[in-house]
Amino acid sequence: MEAGKGPDGPVVLKADGLVREFGTFRAVDGISFQLTSGTVMAVFGPNGAGKTSLLRILAGELQPTEGSVEVHGTGLNGGDQSWRARVGVLSHQSFLYDHLTAQENLLFYGRLFELPNLKATVAERLEEVGLLGRAGSRVRTFSRGMRQRLALARTLLHDPDVVFLDEPYTGLDAHAAGLLNEVLASLRDGRRTVVLVTHNLSKGLHLADRVAIQVRGRFAYDAGIAELPDEAFEGFYRRVVDSVEAGR
Repeated sequence: MEAGKGPDGPVVLKADGLVREFGTFRAVDGISFQLTSGTVMAVFGPNGAGKTSLLRILAGELQPTEGSVEVHGTGLNGGDQSWRARVGVLSHQSFLYDHLTAQENLLFYGRLFELPNLKATVAERLEEVGLLGRAGSRVRTFSRGMRQRLALARTLLHDPDVVFLDEPYTGLDAHAAGLLNEVLASLRDGRRTVVLVTHNLSKGLHLADRVAIQVRGRFAYDAGIAELPDEAFEGFYRRVVDSVEAGR
């Protein structure tokens, strides 16, 4: 295989031998993978499996103890603005300002990235997440689900190559989660590479092209969606987790 290319095209995101230690505890334990453009990888796992630590490393928010991360062949440097412009991060923390309107929040973040045609871009992102009609409303009046959709608009504002989603459904009721999932489904546009960490097996599986199950810091399973066994995913997931936990 040609260097820098995966089976479906150029590699966008590459993780090589990632380890993160907190004292004697290994939250991330030797994880490697590579994703091509347009791939959506869902990472499942029990509490304490190290999923959020992995995502923080990939997003440049946490330095690995060992290993490396590359986006389009450029090594991880979370402090470099040009590198940061290539990634977008959405978590259950919205990082929005309650006293500002939806539009003002996005204008603020857009100025940080020095985006051209900012007002037009903000309007486009608000429309994409179904909030254009609430552009002038202060965020403190928004429901949890609306905040999460606005946070997604913030995440996508600078059109990143790679999007990291950390438990985006946390705290959402079924209706709000369904609305968010419709917006997240639009990320499967072939342009962006996405890593989704979630406890929501059904919604995560619905979005994914590739599935990883992280247990005790490492990937106990990692394969394309078409390679999953012909059985209910919940049962398969539990079997993989229980097998690793039993072996410890």
